[in-house]
Amino acid sequence: MPSVLVAPDSFKGSLTAGEVAEALAGGFESEGWQADRGPLADGGEGTGEVLLGALGGERVAMEATDPLGRPIDATYRLLGDGTTAVVEVAEASGLTRLVDDELDPLAATSRGTGELIAAAASEAAVVLVAAGGSATNDGGLGALEAISEAGGLGDTRLVCLCDVTTPWEHASRVFGPQKGADESAVAKLETRLNSLAAEFPRDPRSVPGSGAAGGLAGGLWAALGASLEHGASYVCDAVGIDERIDHADLVIGGEGKLDETTLEGKVLAELSDRCAQAGKPLVAVVGQNASEPELCARLGLFSVVEARDAAGLRAAALSLAG
Repeated sequence: MPSVLVAPDSFKGSLTAGEVAEALAGGFESEGWQADRGPLADGGEGTGEVLLGALGGERVAMEATDPLGRPIDATYRLLGDGTTAVVEVAEASGLTRLVDDELDPLAATSRGTGELIAAAASEAAVVLVAAGGSATNDGGLGALEAISEAGGLGDTRLVCLCDVTTPWEHASRVFGPQKGADESAVAKLETRLNSLAAEFPRDPRSVPGSGAAGGLAGGLWAALGASLEHGASYVCDAVGIDERIDHADLVIGGEGKLDETTLEGKVLAELSDRCAQAGKPLVAVVGQNASEPELCARLGLFSVVEARDAAGLRAAALSLAG
């Protein structure tokens, strides 16, 4: 019986990584394949659910504040080992918490993320901070204030899972516009982050990944000694993806949009490297293929298939399985 490893990222705003994996796996199984469901994440939104699904554990609900300081119901994950928790920045401080006319990175605060980190630190020896999808650009200042007010972290260690390699000084210009910043606001955000960097015990500027989540990753690194990890690589290691690649005849990766940004720390690029090392064929199923042929060649993709919903994913799997 042929075997396939289905290891997609989420199709953001449409389907979770688990939903994408289930739709694809179901199609292959109906054609007689053995399917290993291995949803992945890059350290951004959805990372907590991927790790929870792979490693077990529980969701812990609590009240926190959104990017504009309003009370919300939020969740962090306590993993099955009982010593590791996952806090997604997007959970309390994410773009999805705001509607379009509320976007304001000059006013938005990461305080809610700090509240979640402080609560998770009271239960776990290690807190993984999935640093992606934020509506904020405050360098983590709001989070640091909330952690300080809660009494600090004690002996808990922080690990930031970064979905980008962007350094602190580029965070505002690269990500500010998608959070609602015009040119004037970007300039103010850059000035603010530059001043903040000079106040920290160590300087986050030029550190790869320090710009993730509007500089929150860099703020936690600079003020609290957090380590900065490549999110996609960390998640792949945590779910044992290399061994699962070895056992598969075919690997299916996926993401919402295939373009040049795929090479900037995304799951599909990480999966490409690992499949190349294992000598296994990799097919990408994506919501939109905006790539050039050279990009597909650089990623070593056997083929690229477009599918935008669960029905399309299943149909794509049936075609590939046949």
